Amino acid sequence: MNLGWYWQALCVATALACGLLIGIERGFDLRGLKAGTRVAGVRTFALVGLAAGFAGLAGRVGQPFAAGAIAAGCVAVLAIGYANRPGLKRRPDATTPVAAMATVGLGFIAGFGEPGFAIAGAAIVTLILALKAELHGFLDKLDEDDVKALARYSVIAGAVLPFLPNGPYGPLGAWNPQKLWLVVVLVTGFSFLGYVANRIFGERHGTIATALIGGAYSSTAVTQSLAQRLGSDEKGGAENAGIALASAVMYLRAILLIGILSTRVLLPFAIILLPSIVVAWGAGFWLYRKAPKCDAPSPPGNPIAIVPALGFVLFVAIAAVAAKWAAGRFGEHGIAVLLLIVGSTDIDTAIITLGGLHPEAISSLLAAIAIAGTIIINMAVKMGITLAYSGRRGLPAVAAMASSIAVLAVMIALAWVRLRT
Repeated sequence: MNLGWYWQALCVATALACGLLIGIERGFDLRGLKAGTRVAGVRTFALVGLAAGFAGLAGRVGQPFAAGAIAAGCVAVLAIGYANRPGLKRRPDATTPVAAMATVGLGFIAGFGEPGFAIAGAAIVTLILALKAELHGFLDKLDEDDVKALARYSVIAGAVLPFLPNGPYGPLGAWNPQKLWLVVVLVTGFSFLGYVANRIFGERHGTIATALIGGAYSSTAVTQSLAQRLGSDEKGGAENAGIALASAVMYLRAILLIGILSTRVLLPFAIILLPSIVVAWGAGFWLYRKAPKCDAPSPPGNPIAIVPALGFVLFVAIAAVAAKWAAGRFGEHGIAVLLLIVGSTDIDTAIITLGGLHPEAISSLLAAIAIAGTIIINMAVKMGITLAYSGRRGLPAVAAMASSIAVLAVMIALAWVRLRT
């Protein structure tokens, strides 16, 4: 197959560039080694990339044996070199040999006709190698619970989703196993990212950071944690502001989920929530300005667990069947009531249920009203938690939340009037 000399040259040049890129990083990292103790530096990596590029090109033009011989020769030379490296037993180094093998693979891919993929891979390899200190520092901050959280989310996101069927199943054809689990991955992904950010930044930057980051995955958990601290004898000061700001983050999180899972409802939902968002953030900022700085409380516990995730998907599956049944039996008003009931226990479930409905099942404005109503219920629950744990000391936070839901109730009423006219 005639590829044209310019395209062949570009592919091989990209292979050389991959070797240079990785070789520069490895050469810089190993620059302190004595002469004669370093097997591969920038020149060797560049040549390895170039040779692998020629191997890939040979395979592309119909010479598989030549391609295999060149690639195998590169690997053999590197293996012999590292096996006989002086001082290897005193300073074992598996990173550089693995980087060399990656260079062979990327060079081969480039020469075979995928230069874009190869140079992107080389950039990622170089970044991973260059972030040695940062990655080790990150690992030093982890504890056993953090590693378990990562393992759990890996199972939820990677070990289940690819093997689920994609199609209508179950009663009324309401279940799509892959989509059901995808929303679990999405919602628990928000939780996991918030948990990681809280572990990295929360304790360093205090109560407000804990509230803002923790509110991204569970404003209710943040409210309980801060209210309990506020009601204890511990010296604090910013807890009321933290509770208010965590709820303000919850408004933004709901809009983000709606935008991802039910785009058609985004505009009316955002219009209904916008005044409440302004009030919530304004009240939270005002409390923050009045509060003294204080250390962060312990962040909310790890939200990633397999059993709760299974319970969540079961609840979503039941809600999906109920929504299908309500759509056929009662029409869009029945669906609105169902969303309100489902959302009284978990706003995410109501949003996910809405995202699984046919666009004609319920109007965008009515759906926005129903989801907004679930937020009022959720905020009322958090107000109760705050008073139960902190008593009178939590009244400023309760007042901040009450002001935002009062505005939200007015906007819901106006939207309802518009819907009826």
